[in-house]
Amino acid sequence: MQTLSRTEFLRYCLSAGALVALTPLSTLAHAAPDEFYDSVVAANNAEVAQLLQTLATPLTDVRRRLGFDLANLAAAYSEPTSRYYQQADLVPAMEKVMRFLVQAQRPDGTLDIANLASPPDTGFILEALCTAGTILLANPAPALAEVKALHKTFVVKAGEALRTGGVHTPNHRWVISAALARMNALYPNPAYVRRINEWLAEGVFCDSDGNYLERSMNYAAVNDRTLTAIGQLQRRPDLLDKVRRNLRLVYHHMEPDGELVTVDSRRQDQYAPVNILLFYLDYHFYAIHDNNPEWAALTQFIRTVPGFDKQVRRDLLAAFLEEPIFKKPLPAPKAPSVNYRQFFKHTSLVRIRRGTTTTTLFGGNDLPLTIASGRSNSPNFFAFRKGAAILNYMRLSTDFFNTGYFHSEGITPDGEAYVLHRQQTSPYYQPLPAKYRKADGNYALTPSTDGRFWNKMDFAHRPQSNLNTLKTTIRATEQNGQNTLMFTIAGVTGIHVTLELCFRAGGQVSGLTAVGGSTDNYFLPEGTGEYRMGDDTIQFGPGLYKHDKITNLGGEPYSSHFGSLRTEGIHVYLTGVTPLTYTLKIG
Repeated sequence: MQTLSRTEFLRYCLSAGALVALTPLSTLAHAAPDEFYDSVVAANNAEVAQLLQTLATPLTDVRRRLGFDLANLAAAYSEPTSRYYQQADLVPAMEKVMRFLVQAQRPDGTLDIANLASPPDTGFILEALCTAGTILLANPAPALAEVKALHKTFVVKAGEALRTGGVHTPNHRWVISAALARMNALYPNPAYVRRINEWLAEGVFCDSDGNYLERSMNYAAVNDRTLTAIGQLQRRPDLLDKVRRNLRLVYHHMEPDGELVTVDSRRQDQYAPVNILLFYLDYHFYAIHDNNPEWAALTQFIRTVPGFDKQVRRDLLAAFLEEPIFKKPLPAPKAPSVNYRQFFKHTSLVRIRRGTTTTTLFGGNDLPLTIASGRSNSPNFFAFRKGAAILNYMRLSTDFFNTGYFHSEGITPDGEAYVLHRQQTSPYYQPLPAKYRKADGNYALTPSTDGRFWNKMDFAHRPQSNLNTLKTTIRATEQNGQNTLMFTIAGVTGIHVTLELCFRAGGQVSGLTAVGGSTDNYFLPEGTGEYRMGDDTIQFGPGLYKHDKITNLGGEPYSSHFGSLRTEGIHVYLTGVTPLTYTLKIG
C-alpha cells in the first residue's frame, strides 16, 4: 500500500474542488494547540453574541439546539479567556433557557421534540444540557445558583422519564443510556445505572467490519459519541472497542472531500450523504486517548473541511471544558493510506481509493426488497469520483414485469473482480387446489410470490405456471482508477434494459445526444462520452442505444405509490434489449 506523508495526505484531501481555496498547507501543518484553542474561544464568543440577541426575544419552540445554547453560554461564563467570562448578562440568558425547558416539560418529564412525549428526543437534548451541567456545577459563582436549581429540576424530572421510557430505533437505547450516565455523574441515582445495564444487556451490535445495526453514518455518529460516554462514565472499555472499529470503517467510507458513502445505510441517509464533520470529536478524542497518529491527521484534516466553523467549532468550547483530554496536544500526525481496496463482506460494499479517485460498488440491499425506513433499498450499485468530477450513481432497470431497478443478491469477490448478480422469476398463477377454496371467495390478502403486488388471492397456495426468468450479472474490475463493468442479462428475450448514470449537477458533458432538447437527460448512441467538472474529467463508453424507454425506471414498487427515485444531476442513459452482453469502461 502507498503511504503518504502528512503534507501529501492533506494535498490529496484538499485537491477536490470544494477544498481548493483553503488555508495554505504550511499554516495547517504548524498550527499550535493553543492557537486552535484560541480559535475555539473566539468561535464561542461569536456564537454567544448571536445568542444574546436571539434570547432577547421570547422562546417559543422546543428544539435540541437549546441544549447547545445553554452549554455555550455556560462555557463562555466559565472560560477565563472568554470575552464573556463572568459577565452578568449571561446569567439571565441561561435562566431563560432553563426556565423555558422546565415549563415545556410534560408531567412525565419528557419533551415534545420531533415526536410527542419522546424519551429518546429528550435524551438527545440532555446530552448538551448535561455538558452544561458539568460546567455549571464546577463553577462556584453565587450568581449561578438559580440556573443550577432550574437545571437540576429539569434533569431529575427527565431522569424518571428516561429511566422508565421506551425507544423506537436501535440507537435510541444508547442515547438514553448515555443521558442516564451523564445524569448519574451529576446527580447520582442507582436506578439510572440499573436502567443503563438493562439496555446494555441486550448487547451492542457492531459487526467485524465496524457496522452498527442501522448501517447509517448519521446514526453511527450518534452511537460513537454515546457509547464513548457510557464507556467512560460506566467504566466499560469494551464499548470503546466498538467505537474504534466503527471509526476505522468510517475512514474507508470517506471521499477525498470529506463526504461519506451512505449507499449501504438502512436509514434516510442512504439517499442523502453526510459529512465527516459528524465525527470530529470522536477522532479528536481517540487520537489523544489511544495516541493514534493517523487519527490525529484526520482530526486536523476535518478542521479544513467546509462547514467546520458553523457545524463544529462554535460548539467546541463546552466540550473542551467538560472533557480535559481535548486540551492535551494531539500526537504527531501520520497520514493514513489513500491507496486501498476494501471489501465489507457484511454489507457487500467495495471501496477502492487511488489518491483522489474512488470507486464504490454496492450489492447489500435487504432482500426481499421492501421500501421502508430501517431497510436498505438503494438501487445505486456503482459510484465513481475523479477529483471534482463525480458520478453520483449508476443504476440498472428493466421492464421485466415492471420490477424496476436491479438489486444485487450480494457481491462475490472473484480474484481481482467483484460479481453482482440477481435472478428474478415471475410466474402466472393457477386455480387454487380444492382444499384451499372458499365458498364466499374471500381469500387472504397476500403478496405475490415475486413481491410485486398484493391481492386477496392466497398466492402462496396457488400452483404456478408460465414461469419467466431474468438473470443479471455484473462483473466489475478496477485497475489504477479505471473501471470495467461487464453486463450479462439473459433469460426472457426482448426485455428493455436501461443503464442510468447520474453525474453531479454543475458539470459539462460532451459526446452525448440530448433527449428532446433537455439539459439534464442524454443518450450515448456511440463512441465515448465525457463529463467535466473544473479540470477533472470522467470518460465512459462505448455508447449503447437500442430503445428510448427512460421513464418509470423504479417500476411498480415506486409507481404504485406515485413515487420516483430520480435525483438532481445530469442523467445519461445507455439502453439495450435482452439477451444483452455489454462492457462499459469508465475512468
